[in-house]
Amino acid sequence: MAKLSLLSLLAIVLLSCNSLKKVEDDEYLVIKNSIYADSIKLKNAELESLIYQKPNSTVLGYPLRLNLYNLAKENPDSSYNAWLDRKENRKKRLNNLLSEKQVKRLGESFLVKGLSNWLEDIGEEPTVLDTSKTRLSLTKLSAYYESKGYFTNSTTYSIDSTKRKKAKVYYHIELGDPYMIDSLSNSISSKAIDSLYFLHSANSLIKEGQQFDLSNFNNERERLASIFRNSGIRNFQESSIAFDILRDTTRAAGDQKMNITLNIGDLKTRGENEVTTSAYKVEKINKINIYTDYLSTSTQDSLYTLDYQDYTIHYSKNFDIKPKTLANAIFFKKDSTYRDVDKIRTSRQLNALNVFKYPNIIFEADSLDNQVNTNIYLAPKTKYALSTNFEVSRSNIRRLGVGLGTTLLIRNIFKGAENLSISANGSYGLLSRNTFEANYFSEFGGDITLDFPRIWFPFINTSRIIPNYTLPKTRIAIGTNFQNNIGLDKQTLNTVLAYNWAPSDFVNHNVELLNIQFVRNVNEERFYNVYTNTYELLDEIADKYKDPVLYPELVEYFEPGDGDDELNLIIPSGTTGFTDAILNEDVASTPDDFDDVNSIEERRIRLTENNLIFATNYTFNKTNRTGILDNSFYQFRWKIEGAGNVLSAFSSIIPFNKKDDQLLVFGVPFSQYIKNEFEYVKYWDLSRSNVLAARAFFGIAIPYGNSNSIPFVRSYFGGGSNDNRAWFPYSLGPGSVSAINDFNEANLKLALNLEYRFPVAGDINGAIFADAGNIWNVLDNVEDPDATFDGLSSLKDIALGTGFGVRYDFTYFLFRLDLGFKTYNPAEIQSKRWFRDYNFANSVLQIGINYPF
Repeated sequence: MAKLSLLSLLAIVLLSCNSLKKVEDDEYLVIKNSIYADSIKLKNAELESLIYQKPNSTVLGYPLRLNLYNLAKENPDSSYNAWLDRKENRKKRLNNLLSEKQVKRLGESFLVKGLSNWLEDIGEEPTVLDTSKTRLSLTKLSAYYESKGYFTNSTTYSIDSTKRKKAKVYYHIELGDPYMIDSLSNSISSKAIDSLYFLHSANSLIKEGQQFDLSNFNNERERLASIFRNSGIRNFQESSIAFDILRDTTRAAGDQKMNITLNIGDLKTRGENEVTTSAYKVEKINKINIYTDYLSTSTQDSLYTLDYQDYTIHYSKNFDIKPKTLANAIFFKKDSTYRDVDKIRTSRQLNALNVFKYPNIIFEADSLDNQVNTNIYLAPKTKYALSTNFEVSRSNIRRLGVGLGTTLLIRNIFKGAENLSISANGSYGLLSRNTFEANYFSEFGGDITLDFPRIWFPFINTSRIIPNYTLPKTRIAIGTNFQNNIGLDKQTLNTVLAYNWAPSDFVNHNVELLNIQFVRNVNEERFYNVYTNTYELLDEIADKYKDPVLYPELVEYFEPGDGDDELNLIIPSGTTGFTDAILNEDVASTPDDFDDVNSIEERRIRLTENNLIFATNYTFNKTNRTGILDNSFYQFRWKIEGAGNVLSAFSSIIPFNKKDDQLLVFGVPFSQYIKNEFEYVKYWDLSRSNVLAARAFFGIAIPYGNSNSIPFVRSYFGGGSNDNRAWFPYSLGPGSVSAINDFNEANLKLALNLEYRFPVAGDINGAIFADAGNIWNVLDNVEDPDATFDGLSSLKDIALGTGFGVRYDFTYFLFRLDLGFKTYNPAEIQSKRWFRDYNFANSVLQIGINYPF
């Protein structure tokens, strides 16, 4: 009730704001712009961006920022003084309580003056119609259509001000007939440029019979400049390219033609007093000098020189690196034609080594004609780098926790740009309750990672398959982690051998040839202390067997509970004894009870058994995003992983031990499965920082051979801040099951997300979203029909969550609060699935960092 009252009050305050409050009687607030070309209404973001005066921004149709601006007092000092003088003795009483200076400062305080300034900063000034800016908009619209070939266009505007103090502006463009390219000719000064041009002229973006479009001329200029610079013309100037456009005005209306002449002039060099010109020439690379530590090699005596392949490497006494490593990172070759792409790739690869600061590449004309010397100046980064992090945490399980981590980075450790990273982290804190007869927890671990800038594979020259310009990298890592009084107190050991390369800025490949993970559960007997929902299910079944007269052999498994007559199963002796008694048929039970206890025991065994995962995977990523500000792009990710196949193949050679028909390695059954994932993300830029984002995800993991289920760490779950936000993590599914377990997971997942993002005020942004999806069991050992995927009929169990969110942009990261509502809940009966829990009381608040996708 209090929440509803607060929301109602907020709604009344906002809705009562007058958007015309600061618009004078003789002024008009611009509420809409419309553009018509030849009487056809256009909806074009590029055209709309040319209009100077845009209507005030809205949040779901409501002018929030305008009304926030209107809430600010125009003259807070005068308002404060008027308030002081409104009552005869008010100022006198304040002076008795405060000094005169303090009374003055009160008027300058945030509540009086600062609040108004803040509202003006985050708000938006009303867009008051200014016809001089309207005419400027017409000029820009006319220029835009001229760039598209409509040189005879005419523009007018009209204003609809029938609504009080509000105006709609209509922009009208009469296009006329477009000009078409009738003929193409050229005038090229340099012979070298002339030869290169005709070699690539077939791919020209400007063709006869084409409608004039200025963007084609700009793109053609960029295309030619790129061709020349990658064909030996190192110092080619884009300004050397010009187009002479001659419009034929003698033709009749409807037959608008133009003649185009491409002019490419000579190289212009600006001296102190004059500008000289010279013909462009194709240059070849002559000497290539590499200075590995040029900042500390100011004199020739402090360095030594080594000739390696095409390179002359100048070393200092303070820094050493293998010449082969440098040769692999540099793409200039002696006597080769200069190419801009070689310069870009060299800079990119040298940066990727993470050994040098940004390289400086300087070219000098050689005394020999048409040759150039290349000097590459490098400055090494510090060999050692130490970083630390500290965190404080709190949760419903942890009353207070503190964590400390440190990482030591050793660069160029083996003189081949190999970088060794040694990390250690630990945390300690107090538990909210003494679950394990202790009031504290601890966790510590460490990782060692070695990166080197090449694909390492024994006996194979991988550079022929994966070129050096793709930034190839090999990573070898080993890590371990130990828990105490956290869950089952897992001990983990991880080993990874991975390769990564990127053929371009838009494509990335990653192969984990070996991904070995060993998980040991130290305290398996704590299962029912940790998975309390599962314990309650078992204890509920045991309620039927508490009678000491009927079941005297089960008495020892119970202890008094919180109630007077309540008995609960003892953990772990009682839970184990009762389960064994039912499954061994030491006591008579119903078939349903037997099946339920058997299902619970299978889950206990699965979640407490140690795991050995010996996997290999490949991930492909592709995007067309050009930068962090690009909000119109797509991302595609595909991952395939197989586990246990190598060990299974060796089982025909090595006699592995067996237990319950499972092969054991070091006494642990290894996991065997195939896993496949697809993810597609698409962004649409709706202009003015409004973005529509969508994601589709599908994943499936199928166990076979040595496994009949997927390890918990490789399974899927539903819910959470980056998934279906109307459910907490692990609380959705599988299928139509009502989250009976503490951590619900399965081996098939489908997720669909749609989110509309919009600016609110300042760095505050908003969003409304819809999340759909679920998890299911398929082709594993789960037989519950409500949890398994049986084809298209199971799609009725797709859950739908909707909601809204608030985000604050800290520039380097984004803090996110999302409130999700269960819109369609498959765990309910068919007639009550829609909107049953669609209220604030059952909503879910999710906290996240950065966008969910």
